[in-house]
Amino acid sequence: MFRFDPTFLKLQKLIRMGEAGQSRDGESVTPLVGGGTGDNAVAPQVFNSLPALNEAASYITQATSFLGSCFSDYSVEYGGKDSCNSISHPHELIRSTSGVDGNSPVSVCISPGERFSTSSEASTSAANSPSRESAETLPQATNAIVTSNRLGFNGISMFQGLIERARRTVRGSADDIGWLQRDPEMPPVEDGTDRFNKILEDIGHGVHRLPNTVVYLLVPGLFSNHGPLYFVDTKTKFSKMGLACHIAKIHSESSVEKNAREIKEYIEELCWGSNKRVLLLGHSKGGIDAAAALSLYWPDLKDKVAGLVLAQSPYGGSPIATDILREGQLGDYVNLRKMMEILISKVIKGDIQALEDLTYERRKEFLKNHPLPRELPTVSFRTEASISPAVLATLSHVAHAELPLTNQAAKLPVVMPLGAAMAACAQLLQVRYGEKSDGLVTCCDAEVPGSVVVRPKRKLDHAWMVYSSLNEVALEADAAQVCEALLTLLVQVEEEKQQKLATKND
Repeated sequence: MFRFDPTFLKLQKLIRMGEAGQSRDGESVTPLVGGGTGDNAVAPQVFNSLPALNEAASYITQATSFLGSCFSDYSVEYGGKDSCNSISHPHELIRSTSGVDGNSPVSVCISPGERFSTSSEASTSAANSPSRESAETLPQATNAIVTSNRLGFNGISMFQGLIERARRTVRGSADDIGWLQRDPEMPPVEDGTDRFNKILEDIGHGVHRLPNTVVYLLVPGLFSNHGPLYFVDTKTKFSKMGLACHIAKIHSESSVEKNAREIKEYIEELCWGSNKRVLLLGHSKGGIDAAAALSLYWPDLKDKVAGLVLAQSPYGGSPIATDILREGQLGDYVNLRKMMEILISKVIKGDIQALEDLTYERRKEFLKNHPLPRELPTVSFRTEASISPAVLATLSHVAHAELPLTNQAAKLPVVMPLGAAMAACAQLLQVRYGEKSDGLVTCCDAEVPGSVVVRPKRKLDHAWMVYSSLNEVALEADAAQVCEALLTLLVQVEEEKQQKLATKND
């Protein structure tokens, strides 16, 4: 609590009276401060004959002006106990003693729009005196009072804003992860892991059950245009089995709604050319794009589509995308959002909305307006990445480099440490949120409500699904076999739905 000497307060009052051009008796006098008021005011000239006193007066004037500017946005009330303790005057600034006898209490409080007042007897008896009247009519004091405590409120608002921003930064996406499971309006999932494992085991023994009565459309994910081997091995093996398989040539860095229109056109073209229905398998954002096509254009596609597999797709949203793009998150502090805008928009000629569509806010909004049709047979596949140190040595085969020789061109594999990058991201999500993920998508956000969910025990990162690893175990299933098993399970789910529908109609 500040305490001012009574002499200082008296001197301050005299200086203000002098600036207003009035004396104690209410008569007009020459202002003590010549040339106006404010920071540029000249020191009082009453001590011209004594330079030392004149210098001291100048210092006191400057100090008074400075303190006045500090408290000019607060009203001052001289009063008793109630003036500062009431609800309307919650912020007490100064308590000191002042008045004629130097003993009456003076309280200086924050109070918008009030004038000087005191509850002491000495002040009450002096309420009718000319000095009291002159104090109440000071225009400068009135202006200072009217401005009120705006700075105080602005300061509090700014502080609260900083606290809220810090809270959002610390919480991150913790309140969003797994929101699909917490939404009571979402249908439950069915665990199809055992069925999937049995199908995968049969495929390993050479038993293939995929029918050739449908067309298979593989929808790649984000940045697939820059991965020449994306789904290539899967398509090659499907073709060897006599299956019609296609890879959707979409601009994966475009928005979800734009890609949804292109996928719709793909489906209609395939159906028109083959007179067969289409089974879709979308990986990562490709699953989101494919699901959006069916949600937005279901009346046109319901007779053309047999089912959908979403493999490692951030159906509920991605914490990585959200933390990069959401205001107040970590991406704000290291300019990750700006870097991603430059990378997607300038370098690879994409649309930043492609990444924004994977944030929790955009997914919640989209699914609220365009839910996936419940009658659509759906399988979702989620995995967990390994975070062991051995993963740091894993290299993924992402492209070929052709070297011209004398007779033929030699193909050398182009590899990248995608496994190490996925392991690092998975470790980050595990430490920050306590959530298991494939490196980019948490397990709970990849489970589509109403779908048959596959939860393999094998550790598979987000990139493994489409890029084979150079150090894979020969006895374990590769990505093409996993895709075949997922589509075979989808065919079974579709047949079961057809049987239930036929039984219901009977």
